[in-house]
Amino acid sequence: MNRSRLMMAAALAAVVVATGAGCGAPESEPRWVAATVEPSEAAPSTAPSPSATAEPAGGAISLSATGDIVMGRPGAYPANDGKGFFDKVKSLLPADLVMGNLEEPITDDTGTRKCAPTSTKCHQFRVPPHYAKYLSDAGFMLMNQANNHGNDFGSKGYSNTQKALEEVGLKHTGAPDQITVVDVKGVKVAVVGFSSYAWNNSLTNITSAKKVVEKAAEKADIVVVQVHMGAEGSGMTHVKPGTEMFLGENRGDPIKFSHAMIDAGADLIVGHGPHVLRGMEFYKGRLIAYSLGNFAGGGRSLTPDGRLGWGGVLKVTLKADGSWVSGDFLSSIMNSAGIPTVDSNKKGAGAVSDLTKADFPKTGPKIDKSTGKITPADA
Repeated sequence: MNRSRLMMAAALAAVVVATGAGCGAPESEPRWVAATVEPSEAAPSTAPSPSATAEPAGGAISLSATGDIVMGRPGAYPANDGKGFFDKVKSLLPADLVMGNLEEPITDDTGTRKCAPTSTKCHQFRVPPHYAKYLSDAGFMLMNQANNHGNDFGSKGYSNTQKALEEVGLKHTGAPDQITVVDVKGVKVAVVGFSSYAWNNSLTNITSAKKVVEKAAEKADIVVVQVHMGAEGSGMTHVKPGTEMFLGENRGDPIKFSHAMIDAGADLIVGHGPHVLRGMEFYKGRLIAYSLGNFAGGGRSLTPDGRLGWGGVLKVTLKADGSWVSGDFLSSIMNSAGIPTVDSNKKGAGAVSDLTKADFPKTGPKIDKSTGKITPADA
């Protein structure tokens, strides 16, 4: 990380603590506070990534990321027990580092559940441990657990998910104080996950969040922030200044948080959580994707109807100092069963383009609706 970037902008002082329970918090148990997780250092890869090509000029590396991924839930697992779940979108994912937001535990039933047995409004997800292999087969390398469903089956379910991912060679991030550092073609990339829940780094306590990112910037050349932020629903496509609430929960101030993390040393902000696509913005030369929408919702765990079915893969190339080289948004769409597929109509790219123009007319990039190419406005 360029040390001069850490001197930018004075630290934000406001500290907002999330309270409400809502659908994202357990109805029958207290919120679990994860034990502090020491930063994980990944060993340098001895083999090229699936997407490895010629070494980019200037030591640049490629990163790809998706929005929300749910492969299924008890009573609604995908056909064929999920085999080939990501086959239709594998072509969209390849990069030197492939990341996804895993919005469910990968675990057997732990006996601890977020939702009360009689609840009809609370949603909880879970797939068996062998589903982790479907993620690695698709080409994912690192999964974010910082979201409202990561703790659906309690602390044991959370740690079981970490174990299941590790057993198939996947990294993970999102637990409090966890900084996951991966060596990508000789470039150290730190990935840190945030949400408004106690089992993750705090989205709402910006002062604390900045300290985590500053520490990450000391350990790596590039810092990626994965963040589950903003209110949910088909009508939540626009990003506006201020705190967003959902079911009585503080879901953060997306603009304030994202700018503060870049001030602290982040080079890329990957947002998800609203279950719809949102616009993008450049701040101090760094890209903020405010929401990548729904990528997968097997067994209709996530509604695939209308805008709720639109998603995509954000692909960016950054230099080793975190500065921008190029980027694309590749559109995907969930079919009627919630399986991710390539969207030949590019609805996602069109939506992100329009939302970016509407919400960030001065700071948003140009997004080509037909190709998904992302170009900074001043380029």
